[in-house]
Amino acid sequence: MTPLLPPRLRLRLHFGDDLTLGPGKAALLEHIRDAGSISEAGRRMGMSYKRAWSLVEEMNRAFRAPLVESARGGAKGGGAVLTETGARVLAEFRALEALVLREGAEGIATITALLAPGAEPAEAAPEASRSG
Repeated sequence: MTPLLPPRLRLRLHFGDDLTLGPGKAALLEHIRDAGSISEAGRRMGMSYKRAWSLVEEMNRAFRAPLVESARGGAKGGGAVLTETGARVLAEFRALEALVLREGAEGIATITALLAPGAEPAEAAPEASRSG
């Protein structure tokens, strides 16, 4: 049997039926922060502008204050920035991922040790996924 990759942790927070915040939306926020553009963030993630914009609208509706502010293109060009709330949501989500990995490392190692022979991961250290 081919060795498995190291275990990954994918944190998803479900807020009723209105919002799921997970690694994909966190990555989208990071790309918007870094690129200053929803369309460029979508391109970097391999998604259409329409899909990226739809996810931004979903997040903006779900929170008390918008996470992303955008300006339409034109003579001076458009752009997008994370708001203070957006930056805080992103930072808190990434901190939660790190906390779960740190505090859950022993449990993940125990579960890994209980895998069938030949199914042990190539590396024992879990890593958070930033996709999806």
